[in-house]
Amino acid sequence: MPVCLSFLGSVARLTAGAVLIALSLAMPLPAQEPPPGLPILFDSRERLPKPDLSSLVRLRFLTSVDFPPFNFADQNGKLAGFHVDLAREICGELGILDKCQIQALPFDELQGALANSQGDAVIAGVAVTPELRKNFAFSRPFLMLPARFVRNLKASIGGTTAAALAGHSVGVVKGTAHEAMLTAFFPVIKQVPFDDKDALLAAVKDGKVDAAFADGLQLSFWVSSPSAEKCCALLDGPYLSQQFLGEGMTIMLRQQDADLTAAINHALATLSRDGRLQEIYLRYFPYGLY
Repeated sequence: MPVCLSFLGSVARLTAGAVLIALSLAMPLPAQEPPPGLPILFDSRERLPKPDLSSLVRLRFLTSVDFPPFNFADQNGKLAGFHVDLAREICGELGILDKCQIQALPFDELQGALANSQGDAVIAGVAVTPELRKNFAFSRPFLMLPARFVRNLKASIGGTTAAALAGHSVGVVKGTAHEAMLTAFFPVIKQVPFDDKDALLAAVKDGKVDAAFADGLQLSFWVSSPSAEKCCALLDGPYLSQQFLGEGMTIMLRQQDADLTAAINHALATLSRDGRLQEIYLRYFPYGLY
């Protein structure tokens, strides 16, 4: 059964779902001195229209609830996370907070629920694909999650950039976009393939490889977690690639809801420019991604 959650009412416990996260930009670029916040994805000179939503009866956001730090049950059993707070801020910016709801469903039910008008917008990190674009609209990207290197601190790596990894063993999960990206943009690096993320992280922690290349979100939390035992640190980056890692994290809507899509884009741009999107980011990504 779906669980309907008002922003002013009670919320759901964890159910099921999984999600892809993506980025933008066509070529990987090492970050310069990374700022504490996230990149602004909206041009300050661009003015996005704000359609009139006064006739809107309600705005139902659909999401999955087992993807921390984006969606999770807090210590009181209430739904929390980046997506939940972002949906609330979008509704507040549009002046329709009292009309907003969030409905928790298993991830694999989200697309069908949106298509059948059981909700109005999916905010769950659905990866944008050409097939989905045939049937759905997507907001502008609001978050980019980079690929990163992580190194074992005991390894003798003579530098702080990816160039220093030449001649060193670098682990990567085989068959992934990160493996393809590593091959394309760092051909001189000696790759060591692993079957899954857990095996990869264990290998870099134990010094079986000097470094690893993987999803920056996972690596950021892992290096700061007790399980890493202070073995490792992020190295260089972030690295961004639309070609390999997708268009970016967006909100999915029905194609016929053009005014709602435009309104959400307006809200996202405003939240990005005035710093409120960054505040949410820092709330849930205290170790930073960039």
